[in-house]
Formats: sequence, structure tokens, C-alpha cells
Amino acid sequence: MSLRKEVSWLRENYRVSQQRACGLMAIAVSSFRYQSTRSDEGLRGQLVELARKKPRFGYRRLHILLDACGTRVNHKRVYRVYREAGLAVRRKARKRLMREGSPRPALTAANQEWAVDFAHDALASGRAIRVMSVVDECTRECLTLEVDSSFASPRVTRALEMILTEREKPLAIRCDNGPEFTSRHFLSWCIERRIELVHIQPGKPQQNGYVESFNGKLRDECLKVSWFENLWDARRKIAAWQKEFNEERPHSSLGYRTPEEYARQLLASPGSALRATPAEATLPQDTNVL
Repeated sequence: MSLRKEVSWLRENYRVSQQRACGLMAIAVSSFRYQSTRSDEGLRGQLVELARKKPRFGYRRLHILLDACGTRVNHKRVYRVYREAGLAVRRKARKRLMREGSPRPALTAANQEWAVDFAHDALASGRAIRVMSVVDECTRECLTLEVDSSFASPRVTRALEMILTEREKPLAIRCDNGPEFTSRHFLSWCIERRIELVHIQPGKPQQNGYVESFNGKLRDECLKVSWFENLWDARRKIAAWQKEFNEERPHSSLGYRTPEEYARQLLASPGSALRATPAEATLPQDTNVL
């Protein structure tokens, strides 16, 4: 309870004068009588408009969008107005579990390790679709979001080949133990390309945490808020979200820079390289390596 509320409570319950109650609570009478003339309607309107466009953004990302629009305002004021407007995003409480294990080595350059996984959704007709996500674990760039009704191993390698036409090949690919990633076709493709294949342990998706986190954002900000009329419509909308994620969406783990901006800065920094040497690509001890 604030001092002003405590003064009001004293006056209502003990019938003391305003000056006496302020003296007991060590607050100036002028401070108790002060009424703010500041209006937050303009800021509230901007926040509501941005929240309608990005309903799953919290106040920190909305604050960055306000700065990009030229509105300079303190982040604490943004949070207060954000809460008063009822824009807070409800999130599930995290499970706090204590785990012991060796930390994964820090990545220092792009194309050291890619992470691959699948997300699932459905079209308006009820037909199931799968979304193949490929993420660079250092720069957090989404390299591709392939949408199809099913993914056999040749379909997976074809999507990876499309990425390799524009980027250097990775030193390693991290994935689960699905049939797409354990088939002879995929294993031979990795051997032919001289790419290290890291299979996570069964039942431990946290070992592929980067792409799991990305898929959570994909589902929260795209799949849950979109209605896909057909497969072509799903590909168009998901591709638009991928472009927005890489070029516009501020990433908290990158200092609220976009993945594309971070990748450019990493490449331009002294001593950096687009890809690491094989000696730098140390793999965690708790994974199965091809």
C-alpha cells in the first residue's frame, strides 16, 4: 500500500485531520494533495494498436517497436500503461527442475551447427501438415520453413540442399531420432557432404533447445493466429512470418537485435568468420554422434 493510500485509510478509520495523518506517515501535505495532469491516452492508443498487430509480443518488444516508430518513452511507463490496458500476455509457468550435466560449448560463428525439427498443424479442411524448421544455433536465423503434408528423407535433404545454394555448409546438424534423420539416405547424405550428425538422446528434447524454443515462437505467433485455407496459403503465410522473424522481430537473447542484424555484426566483427574451423566444433558429451 502506498503512503497516500495509508493516509486516506487513517483519515477514514480514525477521523484525524489531513495534516495530522500526513505528519504521522511522514509525507508532505502537498504530496498527498498532488493530482497528476499527465495523460497516457496517446501512449495507450499506440500500445493497443501495436498489440493488435503483434498479440503475442510482451511489453519489452512493444517498447522496442515504439522506439522504432520514434516514440521515446521510459520502459517503466510502458510497462505501467501496458498492464493498465490489460495487454499482458498470459504464459504457462515454467517448471523449475534441477539438472546436472556439462554445459554445451558456446558457438562463436555462423554455420557451426544447425538445428532441425518439425512442427505440426492442420489446414481448414482438417488435413495435417508438417513444418520443417532449420535454425542456425549461433545467429538464431531461421534458414528455412518448409511446409508439406509429409517429409521423407529425400524431401528433407532437398530442403537442406536449397539452403546450401546460398550458405556455407554447417559443421554439424543437430536433430532427433525420427525416421527422416536415421534413414540410410540421410546418413549417406551427411557422410557425402562431410557434415557431423548429432542425434539427441531419446526423450530429451532439451538437448535440441534452440529449435524447440523457435518452434514455440512459430506456434505462438504464427500457427495459432493463422487460418490456412490450403497448402499454398500455409506456405505463403509461414514464409512471410519467417521473413519477419529474421528481419524485424527483436530477439531477447541477441540483445533485442534481429537475427539478420546480429549475423551482420558477427560477420563484421574483427577476427570473425562466416564458418568455424573443424577444431572449433566441439560436440557435447551427452549426445550420440555419427
